This record gives sequence, C-alpha cells and structure tokens, in this order.
Amino acid sequence: MKIILLDRDGVINQDSDKFVKSIDEFILIPGSVDAIANLSQAGFKVVVCTNQSGLGRGLFTMEALNEMHEKLHQSVEQAGGEVDVIMFCPHTAEANCLCRKPKPGMILDICERFNVEDISRVAMIGDSIRDLQAIDNVGGIPILVKTGNGKKTLAKETLPAGTLVFDDLLAASEYIIAYVQKVTASET
Repeated sequence: MKIILLDRDGVINQDSDKFVKSIDEFILIPGSVDAIANLSQAGFKVVVCTNQSGLGRGLFTMEALNEMHEKLHQSVEQAGGEVDVIMFCPHTAEANCLCRKPKPGMILDICERFNVEDISRVAMIGDSIRDLQAIDNVGGIPILVKTGNGKKTLAKETLPAGTLVFDDLLAASEYIIAYVQKVTASET
C-alpha cells in the first residue's frame, strides 16, 4: 500500500502565527487540493498528520476544527480525490505527549492503523522542522515545501539528511507520483 503523510497548516492551507481558528481562516493554498486529488487518484492513502495545539489552548472548539476539516474533505472530493484520515494532536508543547510532532507517536499510530510494513517508504510533507524530524525519527522520507514556514525552515534549520525540497505541495506530489510510477515500471 502507498501512503503519504501531509502536515496541514502551511502545506495544505495558509498558516497563521495567531493559529487557524475558524472555517473563514482556513484558506487553501493554490494547488494543494489538486495535489491531494492527484495523489489519491494515483493510489495513495492520503493522511493529514497535524499538530493543533490551538484546541488545547482553547483558541477554537472541536466543532470549529471539524468544520475546517469538512471543508478540506469536500474540496478534495470535488477535485476527484479523497483524504483518507485526518489525525491531529490537540496538546500543547508543555503537555509533553507522544503524539505531538517532532515526536513520532502520531506517525507510528498511522502506520499501525494502515498496516505499513516498511516505514522507510513513507514520506511526510511538511513546512517545519518538527514535521521533518517526526518522519526522520522513524526512518521515513522527509519532504519540505517552501509554503507556510518552509522558506524560513530552509534558511534557519539543519534539515535531516536526504530531505527533498519543493516549492509547494503540488510540485512535491508531481515528483512523488512520477517517482513511484518509474519505480513500479522498473520492478515489472
């Protein structure tokens, strides 16, 4: 099974230093919905894997989070694709939980739910160092996009070895789909 993990804020939708707190603030980045639809149509299970500490801070409600995620589901479905699962960590950094990225708990949970046998073939697309560290911590493939905090991450952080870098989610998805098609063709 092919599976792809996507961070949310800054990768799929615009990020905000004040948190994305409502459906009105949930503004999709151009090309992100098409990227998800293309990955889905290419046979990938698409899993959104996101820290949402604004929930734990009381900045928005579970109802507001569900509305944002419903908007994402509907937008991707209208483009002919599917978001298979949205997993989120509601905790603040102070909670020191195992699911908040850069810790790998959420990724390990996703891989267990989807019966992933080889995590080294799982990629995570994110815009921050914690996204890259989370997947790198379990031996997966870190991919940085330059949207959201991506340019700042690229300029200020030491990226995990082997990190791939793309302008946005659409460019990353096109590379991934072409790469998997090429590998699949060479295996047959």
